[in-house]
Amino acid sequence: MKLDSDFQKIFGQASIGVALLDASNKIKANNAAFRTLIDFDHPIDELFTRFLVPDAREAVDAYFNAVRRSGQEIPQVEAMLASGADRSVSIYAAILDGDAERPSGLLLHLVETTEQKRLEARFAQSQKMQAVGQLAGGIAHDFNNLLTAMIGFCDLLLQRYRPGEQPFADVMQIKQNANRGASLVRQLLAFSRQQTLKPLRLNMTEVLAELSNLLRRLLGEAVELKMVHGRDLGYVKVDQGQLEQVIINLAVNAREAMLNGGSLVIETSNRTVHRPMEVQGESVEAGEYVVLSVSDTGMGISADDLPHIFEPFFTTKEVGSGTGLGLSTVYGIVTQTGGHIFVESAGPGKGARFTIYFRRDAALADDDRDETADGDGQLGDVTGGGTVLLVEDEDPVRLFGARALRSKGYKVVEARTGEAALEILGNARFDLLITDMVMPKVGGAEVIKAARAEDPNIPVVCISGYTQESVAQEVESIENLTFLAKPFSLKQLAGTVKNAIDISSKNAE
Repeated sequence: MKLDSDFQKIFGQASIGVALLDASNKIKANNAAFRTLIDFDHPIDELFTRFLVPDAREAVDAYFNAVRRSGQEIPQVEAMLASGADRSVSIYAAILDGDAERPSGLLLHLVETTEQKRLEARFAQSQKMQAVGQLAGGIAHDFNNLLTAMIGFCDLLLQRYRPGEQPFADVMQIKQNANRGASLVRQLLAFSRQQTLKPLRLNMTEVLAELSNLLRRLLGEAVELKMVHGRDLGYVKVDQGQLEQVIINLAVNAREAMLNGGSLVIETSNRTVHRPMEVQGESVEAGEYVVLSVSDTGMGISADDLPHIFEPFFTTKEVGSGTGLGLSTVYGIVTQTGGHIFVESAGPGKGARFTIYFRRDAALADDDRDETADGDGQLGDVTGGGTVLLVEDEDPVRLFGARALRSKGYKVVEARTGEAALEILGNARFDLLITDMVMPKVGGAEVIKAARAEDPNIPVVCISGYTQESVAQEVESIENLTFLAKPFSLKQLAGTVKNAIDISSKNAE
């Protein structure tokens, strides 16, 4: 196959891989882009399929035969290159000479599709994660309603018995197991990125110092814990409980990767990202970050498992030994917080490192806490007075809430739906509105707006198993509003109501 000088020049300078094959599919000419793709300097007279992974060779040979038989252009074939790094190409073949009766040479164009395939896989993965997340969030929301009723009615029963009586112990067992269920639901919500967050301005060094004793107990004597704290570490604004769960989950995951003992290093540092960067398919914006790194000397992660490590229910453990929710929960928490998490491993037996980027909080105040009253701090008298409108479409939750508040001295008007609440608001005045956020037809945000139209100063308590982003945006600007996450106890509900009414009364003075 001879090429004239002009064609040779165009052929050689083409930005995509071009090669000429003879009738036996051996390479007779090629350009620089082709040689770069296959990572081979002089492939002349080499069989083309030699440069493909073995699994692709039969399909490519069949494609070449089909092109020769048809005598015309047919759709390209996809193949993986043998040059490594999971590089893929689209191969376009056209008849070069001969005819349908006689084997002919082929003109090949190779277009690298590695990045396209990665983007497609990432998009498919994000779609799958979103679908599973929506399912998990929906299930968790329903469970939170059930658990709220279970915990609440347990609290009502506990008021009838003394601690030394057997019924008291039985009810406490039910309540404790309901609380365990609530912990699992929080994991599901964290994974689906739909949990209600209470962000605080935190110093990572202080959080780790408070956790250090617990971490050492969790890791056991066979694992050495080392903490390397960055100097002048910046503040981050995150939910403290969720941040602690991230650290604990990563520590437990590392412990289980070091069955024969080892070392766990937790390191913090400030980091400035000067320009947007792409890391493991995620875009990290320019800015100031506090970086948390958790590395172990355990069994490591294989290259095949690495892309799936944050997938829900994916685990490298034996069947029955793990839920596969731990790392997906970590991913959900970090992502909802606005951070980024990356994992590195040199391979099996060489340990792993998880690196988390948290946005550095630029506020000047040393204690700029966005506290959300939830009743936990109300440990004393939680009795009160006033008229409360309780809007909740789940009957057990509403019945418990009404009974609990009446037992603490409040007059309670119940509304089963948002529509019913709108009618009631037009005919009476209330000292407090308690509303579920997610209800059919008329949601909590609409009820709040209607209540504020009647009384601009009425305090509001929003109760929710999770806060949908659209609802959160609607109520963000509303003042004198408190979130109470489901499931909640009688004391948490009564304490939140008393706090909300007291704060409102003080503001009115």
